[in-house]
Amino acid sequence: MKKIKFLNFLSLIILTLFIVSSLNAEIIILSACDNKKDGFLKNEYILDLEKSLMTRNFVYNNKTFKKYRVTDLSIKKENTLTKFIYQENDKILTDKIGYPQFYTQLLFEIDNPNIMIKTVINNEEGISFMSSCKKIERFEKES
Repeated sequence: MKKIKFLNFLSLIILTLFIVSSLNAEIIILSACDNKKDGFLKNEYILDLEKSLMTRNFVYNNKTFKKYRVTDLSIKKENTLTKFIYQENDKILTDKIGYPQFYTQLLFEIDNPNIMIKTVINNEEGISFMSSCKKIERFEKES
């Protein structure tokens, strides 16, 4: 009797792990993203839900590159940025940048081409539009 209960319990755990791993085995690519503030030749976001990573690849256009280069000589024309992400329901958020009383995060919604920025100041939350992408691709990872 104990052996059957143990096998049922073990089967349930294996099934649960299989379902959870298959749900997160997905990559979402948002490309051709326009930004309301800056200009880019390339601006794409790759969300790897299995690894919990967002990779942003972007290339500034000449006007934006010159604007930032004036105040910061370390600015490069081609850039890659990686951040940890986590999922809350149909929303994907990057890790928090800032202090506990003030922080920002990028906010993505599943199948939504708009990228938002979430700002929190003393527990007061504000969400504003940052960028819109022309193309969304979803890839399921097969194991």
